[in-house]
Amino acid sequence: MTQQGVRWSADQVLALAPDVASRKAGSRLGAAGPWSGAGSSDEGAVWGLCKGSGSKPYRTVVDIADAAAPAYRCSCPSRKFPCKHALGLLLLWAGGDGVLPSGQAPDWAEQWIEGRRQRGEQKRTAGASHSSSGSGDPEAARRRAERRAERITAGATELEQRLADLLRGGLASAEQAGYGLWEETAARMVDAQAPGLAARVRELGAIPSSGPGWPVRLLEECALLHLLDQGWLHREQLPDGLAATVRSRIGLPGTADGPPLRDRWLVLAQYDTADARLTTRRVWLHGTDSNRTVLLLSYGAAGRAPELALPVGLTLDAEVSAYPGAGQLRVALGEQFAPPAPAVTRPPGVTTARAAAHYGEALRDDPWLDSVPVTLDRVIPIPDGDSWQLADADADAALPLTSAARTRPGLWRLVALSGGAPVKVFGECGHRGFTPLTAWPERAGEAVRLC
Repeated sequence: MTQQGVRWSADQVLALAPDVASRKAGSRLGAAGPWSGAGSSDEGAVWGLCKGSGSKPYRTVVDIADAAAPAYRCSCPSRKFPCKHALGLLLLWAGGDGVLPSGQAPDWAEQWIEGRRQRGEQKRTAGASHSSSGSGDPEAARRRAERRAERITAGATELEQRLADLLRGGLASAEQAGYGLWEETAARMVDAQAPGLAARVRELGAIPSSGPGWPVRLLEECALLHLLDQGWLHREQLPDGLAATVRSRIGLPGTADGPPLRDRWLVLAQYDTADARLTTRRVWLHGTDSNRTVLLLSYGAAGRAPELALPVGLTLDAEVSAYPGAGQLRVALGEQFAPPAPAVTRPPGVTTARAAAHYGEALRDDPWLDSVPVTLDRVIPIPDGDSWQLADADADAALPLTSAARTRPGLWRLVALSGGAPVKVFGECGHRGFTPLTAWPERAGEAVRLC
C-alpha cells in the first residue's frame, strides 16, 4: 500500500475500531507525543513504541500489506482487536507529513511480520492442496446432509404447531407468556440445526414489548416465519433460485460457487453489528463496470473486530464470486489484482420513488428481505415532525429515515454536509425506511461515512 502512495484517511482508520470507546481512545493516541521509535516500511508494515502507564512502552506493529485484512500485534493487555494503540499508530501513519520515517523494522516487529506472512503462505498452500485432493468421502457428506435436513424438517414442523397454537389462543397470550416461551422455542430450533429459524423466533420474542402497534408487527413476522417454514417443507416444489434462498434463510451454509466477476469495486460502506457471541461486518461494494452492488460478510468473536477491512472511499480491482439464491447479493472476495486506490468515481443514483420500487421488486425473489442497497441522487435531509426524511430535490417525493438512523450521530453529519443543498446518499432501503450509510456532496468532495 505505502509504496503505491495510498494512505487511509482518519475516518477510514477509525472504521476498523471494534467499538466507540476504542475509537475515542485511539483518536487520543493519533499524535506523535506518546510515540517513540515509530516507522514504516515499503512492504506494508507500521510499528512504534507507545508510552503507557507502566515502566516499559507498549510494542505495537500493524501489517497492512493486505489492505482487506490488516493484522495487529501489541504488548498491551487489551483483548480488543485492533486495540487503541494500533488505531493510534495507524492514525499517525495516515497523517503523513513524514511523521513516520521509512526504514527497516526493528527485530521484534520484523520477527512477528515474517512469522505471520509465512504462516499465511503455509495456509494458502495447504488450502490449495486440500482443494486439489478432493473434499473427502462424498457418500458420508451426503448422509450428513440428509440427517441435518431431517432435523430441520422436524424443527420446522414443530414451529408450525407453535405458531398455530399462538394464533388459536390469540396474540394477547404472547405478551402474557413473556420472552421465556420464545427463547425455549429458539433453543429447539438450534437443536434442529436451523439457526436462521432460531434467530427469527428470538426476534418474535422482542415484539410484544416494542411499543404501540406490536400486535400488527407480531402478526406480520409470524406470517413471514410461516412462509419460511412452508418454503422449507415444500422446497422440492420451488424454483432452484428460490429454494437456494430458503436454504440460506434457514441457516444452511452455502458456497460461493458463482463465476468470478472482475471489476473495479467502489467501497461504499462498512459497518459492524454485534451480539453477545459474534461481531458481523458488512461491506458494500459497487462495480463501476458491471453496475452491480454486492455484499461482503466477515465475522469475529465477540469483542474482536473481523479481519476483513475495506475502508470507505477506496477502489479495489478484484474478483468476487456470488453465493447461491434468487436475488442474493452476498459474494466472496477472490483474487485482488492491485492495492486499493482512492476512488475517482461515484455510484449512479436514483430517486426516492425508484428506490422504494426497487425494494418491492426484490421482495419477489426474497420475501424475507429487510432492505436493499440503494444510492439516492440529489436528496435533501429535512425534518418531519419528530422524525427526518430524505426528499428529492427535483420531485415531490421522500423516504423516511429508520428509527435507528435518527438516533445515530451520522444523521447530523449528513445534515451538516447538506446544509440544505442536495447530496448523494448510499444506504439501505426497506419496509422500515431508509438508513443512510455514506454521503457525497453534490459536486467535488470525498465520501463521508455516516455509520
